[in-house]
Amino acid sequence: MIFSTLDDLRAACRDLPAGDEAAAAAALARQAVLTKPPGSLGRLEDLAVWLARWQGRPIPRLDRVSIAVFAGNHGIAARGVSAFPIEVTAQMVANYAAGGAAINRLAETAGAALKVVPLDLDRPTADFTKAPAMDEGEFLAAVSAGYAAVEPDLDLFAVGEMGIGNTTAAAALCAALLGGGASRWVGRGSGVDDHGLSRKRDAVEAGLARHGAKVADPLAIAAALGGRELAAMMGATLAARRHRVPMLLDGYIASAAVLPLARMASDALAHCRAAHCSGEPGHKALLPALGLVPLLDIGMRLGEGTGAAVAMLLARAALSCHAGMATFSEAGVAEKTC
Repeated sequence: MIFSTLDDLRAACRDLPAGDEAAAAAALARQAVLTKPPGSLGRLEDLAVWLARWQGRPIPRLDRVSIAVFAGNHGIAARGVSAFPIEVTAQMVANYAAGGAAINRLAETAGAALKVVPLDLDRPTADFTKAPAMDEGEFLAAVSAGYAAVEPDLDLFAVGEMGIGNTTAAAALCAALLGGGASRWVGRGSGVDDHGLSRKRDAVEAGLARHGAKVADPLAIAAALGGRELAAMMGATLAARRHRVPMLLDGYIASAAVLPLARMASDALAHCRAAHCSGEPGHKALLPALGLVPLLDIGMRLGEGTGAAVAMLLARAALSCHAGMATFSEAGVAEKTC
């Protein structure tokens, strides 16, 4: 889908299909008769039912699994907010193509196809302390690119990102839509020193001062403070919902990217699960605001979709038990009597 106006995008954000509650109920009923005490597999049981709800199958499958990594460059990086130069974004995209990054290895391990989508890397967004990061056309083009990256017949989908400076954009977006100022949301990102951390906080505060009047419109503030890869992840998340594809969100940047969508519709992320809690401190505050509980908390903070790829292994474990375990009657095992 190509969005030509913000009103078109707003309409799509309001037209969100529900999951299949009959399939979810059937999956829950199956969980109740498998050879285990009720609830003894914890969140693996919840994952199986969630997959059933959004796939519309009492016994889900994970045959077509995909991760999309969106890459974008940020004008705010010129203010010294990252430990790495902006050229690293394109260099890492080349590394993905060569198969040399962590996400290549983890996607392969998770049995997921990997798609990398670079977004105008030779044209960084504007420095949001001086102007909106993107004008309306640039923002809509990035959202549309993300939407187009989601195949409608996927069994499970995840997003990741690469973009020097994007933890600053994510922090600015969170501060604008959730409050608390830069100190609540800014972390060290790629590993900046104390001076870099101070520059990041100053940049976020300056961006809020310049664009604060737009906070009532989540899409307008996403264009003003975000980045192309953030906009694309929001578009991909919207597409997954409209195609009824269950989705795993990666870390801080991916979660910040979908915050505008969540602000537009209270149940917009019902088809999503948070793959993990990032080591970036703002993520711990953001996840409760999104109503998400992470599946993993193991100190990952790389981005690239790596946390989501690891969480896909949990989804496969959940499905293996849900689909493959015997029921009490099949195994000739007595059920609970009290």
